Amino acid sequence: MPAAFPDFRLGAVLATSFTGTLSERHGDSVERIPTPRRLVDWLAVSGLTVDACTPAQLELARELRESIHAAATAAALGEALPAAAVRVINERSVQGRAAAVLTPEGERRWRLGPDSCVADALGVIAADAVDVIAGVRDGRLALCASPTCLAAFFDTSQSRTRKWCDMNTCGNRQKKARFQANRRGKAADQ
Repeated sequence: MPAAFPDFRLGAVLATSFTGTLSERHGDSVERIPTPRRLVDWLAVSGLTVDACTPAQLELARELRESIHAAATAAALGEALPAAAVRVINERSVQGRAAAVLTPEGERRWRLGPDSCVADALGVIAADAVDVIAGVRDGRLALCASPTCLAAFFDTSQSRTRKWCDMNTCGNRQKKARFQANRRGKAADQ
């Protein structure tokens, strides 16, 4: 029986959720899109349904993911954006043929080109990254406080002081480690 794939870590911001398809970058990294089929699955749950994905398209997606991560990390740190990352994001953004459409409920959805191809979906993700990194959206880029994660995330909290990319994973893990360290410290003092 093949091992189950790790769950997707989905957030409200498409570009930073996409970078989360590789998590724990500074620990035992977890690849959440190891196969073309898993990229198709991630795109579908993100509202970007495509018909199929080739191994070459998966590599293009991973290149975009890493470029977004590099640029978002630099932006969060107030550093110059890496030129190679900017080039990849811009190339993917202009290659897509997706259009924003309004639903009857007043929500924005993406309509991919007539072939519903991966390039269109990557174009949407890249365009979202441009908005986030350029500061067009209301919020701030930050880095996860977990030393094994350090993922770039988009903080839209009212105070803009979030510490973790995901409270249910990184946040809980850090709080649990701190609690256990305090218990060990108290036990050693007795």
